[in-house]
Amino acid sequence: MAKQTTGLEQGVVVLAGLGRSRFEPAAIWPDAAKPKRELMTAVDGALHAGRLVIETLSEGGAAIAVPIRLEGQLRGAAAILVGVGPEARVDLAIDQLQWGSGWLEAFLRRKQGGSGDSLASVIELLATSLHHERFTEAATAVASELAGVLGCELVAIGLTRGRHARVRALSNSASFGKRSNLVRAIEAAMDEAIDQQAVLSYPPQDGGPERVLRAHAALSETEGGATLCTVPLTEDKKLVGALVLERPAGEPFSTDTIQMAEYAGVLLGPVLSIKRREDRWLPAKTWEASVNTFKALVGPNHAALKLGAIVLVAVLAFAWFAKGMYRVTADAVIEGRIQRAISAPIEGYLAEADARAGDLVKAGDVMARLDDRDLRLERLKWETQKSKQSREYSEAMAKRERAKALILQSQIEQADAQLELIDQEIARMVIRAPFDGVVVSGDLTQALGAPIERGDVLFQVAPLDDYRVMLRVDERDVKDVKAGESGALVLAALPDTPIEVKVDRITPISTAEAGTNKFIVEASVTDGPIRALRPGMEGVAKVEVAEHRLVWIWTRNIVLWVRMTLWSWWP
Repeated sequence: MAKQTTGLEQGVVVLAGLGRSRFEPAAIWPDAAKPKRELMTAVDGALHAGRLVIETLSEGGAAIAVPIRLEGQLRGAAAILVGVGPEARVDLAIDQLQWGSGWLEAFLRRKQGGSGDSLASVIELLATSLHHERFTEAATAVASELAGVLGCELVAIGLTRGRHARVRALSNSASFGKRSNLVRAIEAAMDEAIDQQAVLSYPPQDGGPERVLRAHAALSETEGGATLCTVPLTEDKKLVGALVLERPAGEPFSTDTIQMAEYAGVLLGPVLSIKRREDRWLPAKTWEASVNTFKALVGPNHAALKLGAIVLVAVLAFAWFAKGMYRVTADAVIEGRIQRAISAPIEGYLAEADARAGDLVKAGDVMARLDDRDLRLERLKWETQKSKQSREYSEAMAKRERAKALILQSQIEQADAQLELIDQEIARMVIRAPFDGVVVSGDLTQALGAPIERGDVLFQVAPLDDYRVMLRVDERDVKDVKAGESGALVLAALPDTPIEVKVDRITPISTAEAGTNKFIVEASVTDGPIRALRPGMEGVAKVEVAEHRLVWIWTRNIVLWVRMTLWSWWP
């Protein structure tokens, strides 16, 4: 153990004879060294607590001690001192110490000559060796431990595959030729014991039952007259493999040893079978699970599984044969079909703002006013000038000054034209609603007195009874939508009132949203609460396309995604 454990500084084994309570050091490493105080403290702790004790040292490292029991009695303890260093590993040292203590217990039992009461120790030793995650490593470790505990030259572990056993591990051998003569002979011996469902030993014991031992005789001859014992491995009353134990010629297996091997086989069967199943590739696991599920379906019991399978088949049959309306789902928004922009007729300053976005207006309602004081002063100027020219015109007519009268008449007509133009401009300073509708945009309440340029858009008004629905259809579904198809629209503001719509046209305009392309499809409202609609309302629309099988409708998007993915990956 000192050679296998890196970072080991000191080790000690403390034992006491049967019936004595005094514990004395039986072995120490390095030889003739004096046990350190920390090491003996860990030994005392293990002896008093009867379990694994780990004492962490202040300068680093640890003192580890485990108790040694024999036939239920505490016989001593084994302890090691692990130092500080890059190669020192406490976890590995704990495993090595536990394995070593198991070997010491087996050694003491063998010296004492006891075998019938050693089953618990064999099970503990085998369970300790099964800490490996991979099946091959675990099986090899178990075979090696069994060879040491039972005093065998060779231990082979095999598991059934189909109708025959296959050797999966040999003691003290990480690899072996699977087609070698020895392996084939061992597998034949395993098949012989599995077929007879019995423990076979060769040479056969006197007075034992008659068994077929041809394969065992051939294996013994191959190994120079070796003594053999084969124990079947079982799992849930099912034979899953066999153990082949081999000793040199002239060293037969005792009844107690065979019984111990049988107990070990009872333990090993389920454990190794589970590890083999868990250590396979995923396709193999899937295939076995499918086979087991099929057997459960056609076999007895498993009523819940059968009922679930019947329900699943019924659902699949319904989805395959039943048909439904295939509908294209798209996000939708309400817009006014006519949306009038109201702009500033002339330059000026904002005097009043009576309307803003969201207000309902009627035709002719005042929405805003511009400051018209300059225009009224200009009008007063022209009125004064016209009055003056009218008096001069009357005087010229009285004096029969015809030429002067004609000039004044022209000037009066010019003044009339200017007054008419100013009156029109004053009238246009009042912004009125062109029709009954709702103000979609425009809020000038915070801009009173601000300058307005000619042509600035002040408001946008949409009618209350003429709307269109703009659908954003995914590019995967736009090919299925045709003009004239009908559907239903549910708005977030009116979730309980479906609105009937009809597709008018598919526009060649796409927009990118969240990594997908959406095409704009225009539809009109054919039935629904028109007066409750407002521009900007959003919802979800479903356009009816055609009848298809339900399974096609439910799996369409998945199939399209798989096709596109395969196409992108295919070379």
